Amino acid sequence: MTKKDIVKTISWDTGMTQLHVKEIVQRTFDEIIETLVRDGKIELRNFGVFKVTKRAARPARNPRTGDRVNVPEKFVVTFKAGKEMEDRVRQLGDSSDSVEEFQETPGVASDQPAHDTAITLESPDFGDSGTESSFSHFPDN
Repeated sequence: MTKKDIVKTISWDTGMTQLHVKEIVQRTFDEIIETLVRDGKIELRNFGVFKVTKRAARPARNPRTGDRVNVPEKFVVTFKAGKEMEDRVRQLGDSSDSVEEFQETPGVASDQPAHDTAITLESPDFGDSGTESSFSHFPDN
């Protein structure tokens, strides 16, 4: 699902114009980002908690060349699903209703436990000069 799909669904359900809904959805996302930059954490009851954490510098390997590289420390946004979301997602395995279009993340075995999602967030407020967004998965180990 994309932001455009969310806008269409909300517009259909509420009778509001897609343009108006798009502005509201975008403003919501912008406020979440601003709160994370300002406060480092945002809790949305029954949905989850987004939190800014510092990931330590670490050695890594370039997957294309196999060369060793040093990854500098950086700030990332972690997400922990709320109880209601966790419960509803768990019910997918308990019911006959399944997610037909579910696609596994490349390189992640399907028998592994769920992973937290981290979003790289570099900002002048945290001492970084650029802005960058990326997504990665971390094992729960």
